[in-house]
Amino acid sequence: MPLLRVEGLSQRFAVARDIFGRPSQWLEAVDRVSLDLRRGETLGIVGESGCGKSTLARSILQLTAPSAGRVIFDGVDLGAADAATLRRMRKRMQIVMQDPFSALNPRRPIGASIADGVTGPGRRDRVRALLEKVGLSGDDYGRYPNEFSGGQRQRICIARALGPGPDLLIADEAVSALDVSVQAQILNLLAGLRQDFGLSFLFISHNLSVVRAFCDRIAVMYLGRIVETGPTEAIFSDPVHPYTRALISAVPIPVPGRRRAARAQLLPGDVPSPLNPPSGCRFRTRCPHAQTECAATVPPLDPIAAGRHVACLRRPVLPRGRVWAAPTAPEPAAC
Repeated sequence: MPLLRVEGLSQRFAVARDIFGRPSQWLEAVDRVSLDLRRGETLGIVGESGCGKSTLARSILQLTAPSAGRVIFDGVDLGAADAATLRRMRKRMQIVMQDPFSALNPRRPIGASIADGVTGPGRRDRVRALLEKVGLSGDDYGRYPNEFSGGQRQRICIARALGPGPDLLIADEAVSALDVSVQAQILNLLAGLRQDFGLSFLFISHNLSVVRAFCDRIAVMYLGRIVETGPTEAIFSDPVHPYTRALISAVPIPVPGRRRAARAQLLPGDVPSPLNPPSGCRFRTRCPHAQTECAATVPPLDPIAAGRHVACLRRPVLPRGRVWAAPTAPEPAAC
C-alpha cells in the first residue's frame, strides 16, 4: 500500500457570483488528478507557474477541502476523517513553504516556533537537537528570524516541519527563493534527512535540473492536469508528451563540450486562462501535433510502458514492459 494515494482530486474556486450570491464562474485549479507516493520515495511535481502545483499540495494537506476526489494517507481517507483523526494525520504530513522570510513569526524566537510542533517532555532539548540536525546551533534557540540569512531561515522552517515527526514532507518550491549555492546546501540537507528519518517527499518545483537531481519519479502538470508520469531518468531520457518534451528541451546542459541535439522547442502562444480552459486536451492550443479529435476528447492518463503514464491521444506506442537503460557518460570535449 502506498503511503499517499490521490484519487481523482479536483479543486475549483468560485471567482464570481450573481446577484443572489450564487457562484456564476469557476476557476478549475486542479482537475481530476490521481497519483501515488510510496514510502521513502521522492515524487517531483513540475510544470509552469499557475498550473496548480501548490493548490494540489494544499488540497492533499486538507488546508483547502478538495471539491472532489479522495486523499488517502496511510490507509485513512482524510476527507472522511473526523477532526481528531485529521489533526493526528496532519502531524505526519508537514510542508516547507517557498518563502522562509514570511513563514516565520518575526516576533517570536525561532526556538518557540519550532517547539509548537514538539510534544512531550524535554521539548527545549529536542528543539536544540533539531537545530543542530539542520546545520544550526542549539544556542540559536532564543534568537529571532531577522538575525538569520535566507538559507538559515529555510533550515529553521525545515526544523519546524520535522518537529512533529512526519512521514511525509511536502517541499513547495522550497529552494527557488535561495541563491544557487544555498540551493545545493539545502538539497543536500533534505537528502540527508530523507535517509536519517525515512521521509517521503512531495517535491514541487519548476526547476527541472533540481528535480532531476533530487526526485525518484516525476509527475508533469499542465493547467491543472497530470500529463505524464514516470521514473525521473526515463522521462529525461525519453519524454513522450509534447509538453514534457518542450520543458526538457529548454533545460541547460552543464557538461562542457556537449551540445544539445535539438534546439529548445518554443511553444506557441501563452498558457490558456484556467477560467476558460480549452475543451478536450488542455494542451491542444499550443501542441504542434494537435488534431480535431484533441478538441473533443479528454485524454486519459494511460500506461505506455513499465512505470510510465501519458495523457495524449497521439502519443507514440511504446512496447509494454520496456526497460529503460541509462545513457552512457558523454565523451570529453576535444581540445
